[in-house]
Amino acid sequence: MVIFAPTLTANSQLPRHSMASSYLRGSFPSTLLSTSRRSSIPSTFYFPLLPIRNARRRNRLLACAADTLLAGARREDWSSGTKGSEAVDLKSWLVREGLPPCKVVLQERHFHDGKHRPIHYVAASEDLQEGDVAFTVPNSLVVTLERVLGDETIAELLTTNKLSELACLALYLMYEKKQGKKSFWYPFIQELDRQRGRGQLAVESPLLWSEDELAYLDGSPTRAEVLGREEGIKREYNELDTVWFMAGSLFKQYPFDIPTEAFSFEIFKQAFVAVQSCVVHLQNVSLARRFALVPLGPPLLAYKSNCKAMLKVDHDVVQLVVDRPYKAGDAIVVWCGPQPNSRLLLNYGFVDEDNPYDRLVIEASLNTEDPQYQEKRIVAQRNGKLAVQVFHVYVGREKEAIADMLPYLRLGYVSDPSEMHSVISSQGPICHVSPCMERAVLDQLVGYFQARLSTYPTTLSEDEAIVADWQLNPKKRVAARLVSLEKKMLNACTRATIELIELLPDHTVSPCPAPFAPLLK
Repeated sequence: MVIFAPTLTANSQLPRHSMASSYLRGSFPSTLLSTSRRSSIPSTFYFPLLPIRNARRRNRLLACAADTLLAGARREDWSSGTKGSEAVDLKSWLVREGLPPCKVVLQERHFHDGKHRPIHYVAASEDLQEGDVAFTVPNSLVVTLERVLGDETIAELLTTNKLSELACLALYLMYEKKQGKKSFWYPFIQELDRQRGRGQLAVESPLLWSEDELAYLDGSPTRAEVLGREEGIKREYNELDTVWFMAGSLFKQYPFDIPTEAFSFEIFKQAFVAVQSCVVHLQNVSLARRFALVPLGPPLLAYKSNCKAMLKVDHDVVQLVVDRPYKAGDAIVVWCGPQPNSRLLLNYGFVDEDNPYDRLVIEASLNTEDPQYQEKRIVAQRNGKLAVQVFHVYVGREKEAIADMLPYLRLGYVSDPSEMHSVISSQGPICHVSPCMERAVLDQLVGYFQARLSTYPTTLSEDEAIVADWQLNPKKRVAARLVSLEKKMLNACTRATIELIELLPDHTVSPCPAPFAPLLK
């Protein structure tokens, strides 16, 4: 056995290209100023400001090609709406504004309890083969910071020093929404209102859940992520007035109050969540164009973790080339990036049971009270680790993760100064450990995994029963799906560790005492 193996598996780290990408991955931009001007505005919004009122839905099937027939006209009320307003046909608007003929239609998926309008989703209008172009959207119909601000330099300044791209896009569409039908983007904003920030499972991001609904996530680290993300959005909200004054060229066209006087935090949060659920990260474009809102893109497109199709820029258009065959009527799916299920739920309101990027996060740290802490820190750094090290346990690769963690944990258990000197002075990273030390390390891991499992208020079988009950609240079901997948990974980690214990040559050996054992959380 060794303290550090000669080669260590590097932890996968997602690149953080910007504050918007940080939000999608769960970190938050720091802010510089804090303002506190707010006003009271009704809080029944899922996209900012006045909700779409009692829209007449004329189309149950909206097609991209101009000659496609429309069907299903009927009036349907919103729970928070008023009577009499007319819905604008998204398809007609897109065609009128230059959308080329394409091979998709918009279909409806009904909400579980009938209280809200059905959500739309993009489906194939004809049989498609891998490599077919499903649709093409001209840049004139794509919302980016370059289009919003009209100046790439200003866009870079704002998103580098003040706000994330998501916050800027949300603020822009909030003001556009206040213009009502006078806004060029009115039909697109109306569609976002219809979606109400719901993902393909008809569930909003937990950022919009009530306290009682957040209790569905008890035991899961995701609940703390939700609270942390909300704090980050709050810091963004406090920067809105600064952006208002910096980007006068953008906001001079709006005869309204400055942001924190025009919009409450709750409305901004709902707008932010709506943008978060549909923003597309475009590749190989300038900073001011990389985060975009694309009509016919998400949330109308369903995300799938094992799909490789992505919206891509091709000269002056954004297009989708499918990565698999589709039958007419099949929902079109795109890749959502290498995100774990906790991020998929937080960003888009769904959980993917086939997600190969799903993972648990384990933070291990050397004990700072250890008299040999500094020496151990040097050894850890020599082997590519930190004094506080994050380990990612990917689904289906739990054994690999345990093997990656063991050398680090063994180092924390070294207590004899002569052994520590041997580790430091050795040319390579190899140092033998005793059977009792190995048993102590493995016992700590088993105890850690069992402790995490004990924090959940439900059992795995209870979670699976909730997921299978289609009569239950979708939020409860999607939360149960998330925590059940987390428990399965924790159980797999426990089994992998117990298997290592069973491989020890002498099971009568007691674990060594470890006054300065590494910390796990």
